[in-house]
Amino acid sequence: MITDRVKIFIKAGNGGGGAVSFRREKYVPNGGPDGGDGGHGGDIVFEATPEMRTLGDYRFHKKFVAESGEPGRDSNKTGKNGKDLTLKVPQGTVIYDAETGRVIADLNRPQKRVILRGGRGGKGNARFATPTRQAPRFAIPGRKTVGREVVLELKSIADAGLVGFPSVGKSTLLSVVSAAKPKIAEYHFTTLSPNLGVVSAAAGSFVLADIPGLIEGASEGAGLGHHFLRHIERTRLIVHLVDASGMEGRDPVEDYYAIRKELAAYSEALAAKQEIVVAAKMDIPGAEVGLEMLREELSPKGIAIYPISAATTQGVKELMDAVSAALVNIPIPEPIAEDGVLEEWADYDAQFTYELRRGEDGIAEVNGALIDSIFERIDPDDPDSMRHFAKLLEDFGIIRALREFGVKDGQEVRLNGETFDFVD
Repeated sequence: MITDRVKIFIKAGNGGGGAVSFRREKYVPNGGPDGGDGGHGGDIVFEATPEMRTLGDYRFHKKFVAESGEPGRDSNKTGKNGKDLTLKVPQGTVIYDAETGRVIADLNRPQKRVILRGGRGGKGNARFATPTRQAPRFAIPGRKTVGREVVLELKSIADAGLVGFPSVGKSTLLSVVSAAKPKIAEYHFTTLSPNLGVVSAAAGSFVLADIPGLIEGASEGAGLGHHFLRHIERTRLIVHLVDASGMEGRDPVEDYYAIRKELAAYSEALAAKQEIVVAAKMDIPGAEVGLEMLREELSPKGIAIYPISAATTQGVKELMDAVSAALVNIPIPEPIAEDGVLEEWADYDAQFTYELRRGEDGIAEVNGALIDSIFERIDPDDPDSMRHFAKLLEDFGIIRALREFGVKDGQEVRLNGETFDFVD
């Protein structure tokens, strides 16, 4: 069975922490702080490539974590950045956020896309030296990234798709008109993955896909076909093969409508795609009867029937020319609308929020992720660090918010459960 839908866990690398260090050289008194910044964490990058055909590489390996940045070092040395982790997927893969279902990326052409950005490296203590604070004993830790689950779904990239019941000759036709070498045998479900081939025709070349056989109930999960209906979604034209020979005791008209019913049940947009109907296996005695049945039913509706035999190539060139000519007037479908990367760590601070309220004892309380972030940056035992703490509260507007909330100089406030005296 083809692997065309998987759920995996991805996590960008954490940022390395800034260093706290001071120069200690024999002939350099009061050397000062020289702690370097931490390195940035590696990104999670997806690369779409036409060389891959399935998502089989992710069937058992489902957790992917990029390298974290290294901590800063003394002598103002910046930590090494973490390596990006590149995950290769087939062209035509759509990436969804498993939690919300939103589209992160539609990799419908060969390309590389950053899906999770690595955490920023923290600043070393050398960054915080000022004329009045010459020996800061604190640094900022690197940003921690959040792992996410994503769904990878493969939707084949093809101009036209061959559809029809199993064993109607789709694989044989593809092998005749292109260099593709699909597996062919006299039993149902020989094709277990969509095969693609490039076809040269009068109006230009195009990509033709052999979509594995559908059966009645496929749109509801019956048989193998429901795994592959999504592969028809990107095609611009449906080439619908019907076995005109009736060699399995089937009615070609009933077969035609059965497949049409499954396409419509899966998607109205799919059923609305332009279609070319093909009466296949015309080399088999009695196929003329099936062809006439199809013409009597479909010709009054303006649907042309193309009789072919893939085994003898009868009518195949005329069919491929018709497909090529039809594609000239069918626009290329637009990519799926995207919502973009999961996390943009460069804007990490802008995502932090806090809540200001009164506790049961009347003391003003400030809680939230922003306070957590500020606490990560300080050392409560270091006076310089606590002065930096006060500046962060001012810079993020928390001091102003407390003042507007009615807190007076000298009153107690709580920040994520820790009690402080408000100094205004």
